[in-house]
Order: sequence, then structure tokens, then C-alpha cells
Amino acid sequence: MSETQSYNEKVNARIKAIGSRLCVGLDPRIERIDGSVKDFLIKVIEQTSPHAAAFKPNIAYFEAMGLEGYQILDELIRHVIPKDVPIILDAKRGDIGATQEHYVKAYFENWDVDAVTLSPYMGFDSIEPFLNTAGKAVYLLAVTSNKGASDLQFLETSDGRKLFQHVFDMAERAKDLPGTVGFVMGLTNLSPELLASVPDSPLLIPGLGAQGGQLDGLNADSKTAPMLFNSSRGILFGADGDFASRAIATKEKINHAI
Repeated sequence: MSETQSYNEKVNARIKAIGSRLCVGLDPRIERIDGSVKDFLIKVIEQTSPHAAAFKPNIAYFEAMGLEGYQILDELIRHVIPKDVPIILDAKRGDIGATQEHYVKAYFENWDVDAVTLSPYMGFDSIEPFLNTAGKAVYLLAVTSNKGASDLQFLETSDGRKLFQHVFDMAERAKDLPGTVGFVMGLTNLSPELLASVPDSPLLIPGLGAQGGQLDGLNADSKTAPMLFNSSRGILFGADGDFASRAIATKEKINHAI
């Protein structure tokens, strides 16, 4: 039996194959979509998949549509997104272990996505159920891109470190488990100095585009683990329906900057 391809191997292979670190966020804001949401998203995926290192559906936008939203998300994951493109489900779940085990079944077994975003602030045991599946990964919220990130994440703890640095420690604690730990690092709060302090783990970097994050000074070659830059609104919504052109422009912007 062949060994399961690791998450890092799958994403790095995709990055190398298409020369892109772009993660296309699927955030269907129904008030900005004329006609069928499903058809809109299928068109987005078809046009952007040649340039996407990964897709990141945000589950909240689908849940807001009720049963129809779940049916759309299910079809996108199972039948529309190409199998060689990693899927990161943006769920930001964080709960006790027994509940997390059921999220694992929903996301890693039923939908077979490659990675999930999690909130780690209930402690390591709340993320551990997601780390028992080889080839899968979690992205822990470490430094996010919202203004309120400083309310908790940058607080100094008794040992002189910031709270988000304790989140980094979870990668070391998980090193003997089959799954992979990565981190969400919001671009609006990410400096080259901060990037240099992050463990060599997969990084999901939102905040490019509508949130105003800057790529200046970031060096992707400093890490062996994959670094993905997410753009959602900047690709999905514009003056026209030319999603491919916006994806290409964003991909080239990332490649030029880093």
C-alpha cells in the first residue's frame, strides 16, 4: 500500500505545477449575485481553477442560505472543484473534543476536504481530533486580519510572550500525530519580522485585496511548508464577470511581491 501523500506535499506540488500561491476564497454574498448562486460559483471555479493553488469555501455564507446552501457546497466539493486542487474549508470551529470528532466526520470523512480552519483557544485537546488523519491539515487562527486581533492575540503572557506565540507551540505538540498544523496569519497584521518568527508550517494568509493587506517584504522562500495567499471579494466581485483575469492579476501580484 502506498504511503499517504502529506498535506504539504499536495499543496507544494500544486503550487509548483501552476506557479501560483493564490487561494481563491468562495464567499458567495447573495446580495451581490444576480441569478443562481450555484451557477455563479461554478463559473468562478471553472475560470479560476487553472490559477488557483487552493479553494477556500467559507461555510458561513453557505449556511446562511439554509439547506440550499449546504446542497450547493456539497456539490462544489464533490463534483465541481478539480480533484487536484486542495480544498480548505473555512469553518473556524472550536469546541470540546467530542463535538470536534463530529466535525472531523463531517469535513474529513463526508466531504473529504484537505484542510479546515480552527479556533485553538479552547486548547490543544480541542484541535487534536482533527490531527489523527494522515494527509489532512488544520489552520489555527494565530494572527488574524481584523482590527480586534489585538484584543487577545497580542496580549503578553506571564512568560513575556504574546498569546499567538502559544498557538505556534501547538505545531510542536502535534509533530508525532498524522495530521499537519498550519496557521492563519492575517496580512494586515503580518510584518516580515513576524513572518520570520513563525514555525515552518503551512500558512494561510488572508487580507489581500479588499482588506488592504500589503505583500511588501514577505519572502515565501524562507519556508519549506506551503504559503497560500487568499483573495475572496477581490476575485468574486468586480465590474464584470471576468473572474479569470482577476485571478491572473492577483496571482501575478503575489508572485512579483514575494
